[in-house]
Amino acid sequence: MNRLPRSRVTAEEVLDGLTMAVVAVDDGLRITMLNSACESLFGISRRMALGATLTDAIPHLKPYEDRLRTAQASTTGFIERETELRRNGDPGVTVDWTVTPFAGARKPGLLIELQSLDRHLRISRDEQLQAHFDASRELIRGLAHEIKNPLGGIRGAAQLLEREYPDDGHREYTAVIIREADRLQNLVNRLLGPNRLPQKAALNVHEVLEHVRQLVQAEAPAGVSVLRDYDPSIPELLGDREQLIQAVLNIVRNALQAVDGDGRIVLRTRTRRQFTIGAVRHKLVVQIDIEDDGPGIPPSMVEKIFYPMVTTRAEGTGLGLPIAQYLVHSHGGLIECRSRPGCTVFTLYMPLEST
Repeated sequence: MNRLPRSRVTAEEVLDGLTMAVVAVDDGLRITMLNSACESLFGISRRMALGATLTDAIPHLKPYEDRLRTAQASTTGFIERETELRRNGDPGVTVDWTVTPFAGARKPGLLIELQSLDRHLRISRDEQLQAHFDASRELIRGLAHEIKNPLGGIRGAAQLLEREYPDDGHREYTAVIIREADRLQNLVNRLLGPNRLPQKAALNVHEVLEHVRQLVQAEAPAGVSVLRDYDPSIPELLGDREQLIQAVLNIVRNALQAVDGDGRIVLRTRTRRQFTIGAVRHKLVVQIDIEDDGPGIPPSMVEKIFYPMVTTRAEGTGLGLPIAQYLVHSHGGLIECRSRPGCTVFTLYMPLEST
């Protein structure tokens, strides 16, 4: 009888192959095992974490220390859904997690399994934002069509009146009508955004950012500094140079207005691996952060700032961010925003390579 070959895959290799973070602790809540997904989720080193207490190695779990000790003492596990775990000053991670006591042990430890939900929540949020954006764009197209026709008639009638009554008294009024009709026409065109598809070619993202930095630095007050924090190893991406300059420029100018003559703007680039944009998983994306130390965006406005005509400034048009979002989306990218007083970050994710 032929025997099946023995598997050479170890339990540790199986655990490291899981996308779910797994960590085991002993009766003193000291870490005895953790897998690669756990290292990635919390940004920790296995070598440094083994033997350390759970809450020292993973500060995100510090608020749950008492509950974990209770679960251990009573040998009763628990399940939590959509829990946001935070470490001081860092963005949180959202997880579903399960705590299971080791059965049959005299001094029971705990097995903790954590499934990151950030990717799934991002996909859902991206799809919702894209649906809202598409709906808004269709509404604007319909309104633009209804506005353009009467505007053309008003402008044409004003030109006829100008020829019919060429004296200065009448010309003053017809000039106002023509000028305001042209202003409304330009506003409608800006609402519609660019009317051409991206003309993509290989380009250096830092060349785009440097062009924007020089433009903004020239118009910035003396008290504003525009700093760079670039990763020089980022490869070229395929994009439309002019459209990407416009997208970044719109966001940086918003940051310039936010710091109000005295502050700091930082342009930062990094790469992210295995990153999902919409429903597409990309091997490699470039992450462009535009950070300012202004007063921040009110929480009630963060989810609305990409809608047309929504602005936090009395003199603003509310078109810069929607146009930037449209341009980045047309390149298969994504814009996200996070804000608190003293730190607002707009992040652009652009695909470098996709699966």
